[in-house]
Amino acid sequence: MSTSVTPRHAKTPARPAAVAARVLPGLAVAAGVSAAALGVSQWLPSLSPLLLAIVAGAALANAGWLSPRLEPGLAVASRRLLRLGVALLGLQLALSDVLGLGWGVIGVVVAVVVLGIAGAMAVGRLLGLSRSQTLLIAGGFSICGAAAAAAVDGVIDSEDDELVTSVALVVLFGTAMIPLLPLLAGWIGLGPERAGIWAGASIHEVAQVVAASGVIGGGALALGVVVKLGRVLMLAPVLAVISLRERRLRSRAEACGPIDGAAAVGRGGRPPLVPLFVIGFVALMVARTCGLVPSAALSLAKPAETALLTMAMFALGTGVRVGSLRRVGPRPFVLAAVTTAWVATVSLGGILLAT
Repeated sequence: MSTSVTPRHAKTPARPAAVAARVLPGLAVAAGVSAAALGVSQWLPSLSPLLLAIVAGAALANAGWLSPRLEPGLAVASRRLLRLGVALLGLQLALSDVLGLGWGVIGVVVAVVVLGIAGAMAVGRLLGLSRSQTLLIAGGFSICGAAAAAAVDGVIDSEDDELVTSVALVVLFGTAMIPLLPLLAGWIGLGPERAGIWAGASIHEVAQVVAASGVIGGGALALGVVVKLGRVLMLAPVLAVISLRERRLRSRAEACGPIDGAAAVGRGGRPPLVPLFVIGFVALMVARTCGLVPSAALSLAKPAETALLTMAMFALGTGVRVGSLRRVGPRPFVLAAVTTAWVATVSLGGILLAT
């Protein structure tokens, strides 16, 4: 990372007025960029506002056009607004939609997430990457892209450059899958429905799934989105398992003494048993499934969730430095490429068997 303070570690005074004075400039810039990205995505629906915001943040940061006084507000956007946006994702999910896919496709979704994470962790160890970097890539590539990587970051003690590297890799490899997967589906001979399921089961971001499914045509889009949301549904149990694992590791590290503990798990204390934003995600999903959320609220929740995540992605993008990406070396890129291929292979094999 560069020597400038990153948004995640900016600190604010305790007094509400002083906090507001420090965070408002950064939040205002994030909101402005978010509005612009949302406007562009309305004009060009194939472009995800989340990805546009990440690119905009990285471009402005590397050009030196962001003042240090924006950092407190960007810190709020990259952490608190992100977690609120992830929680609101639960309103997109109705269990009835996912169950309507059939048990075969549901099994494929579970296999993609479980085997995707397991395979990425194994390859990451072989490459000698840190556990935290590997977990961020594994979660992002196996579940739902940048939002998943950032959610995993909320329950582990990772470095700033590890998260922004993971987000950048999601953008790079997920975007490459948009033209590649339809070409491969046509070459293999998959029909639109199977190809749509494959897109939803293997591509990283929801918007990338929409773009690839639109290229495929036919009934691919609806199936691809529902399958992708099935992968999003796996976010809650995966985060709960990771959080439990982190607590156990840190308990062992504390038992080994402060030096060994610091070496093993970093500086942070124990994460919560189940993060609050995960509880919110599950609660909102249950409310949507049970029909407790009015249709008017649902119509407002989707743009609100997208706006919050877009602001958060801009804030995360400001931490992407070209120099830091050069310094991380080729190993994260190798892991990202292998994980992308592995997830696509697992999902394709499952689809051929299940459908």
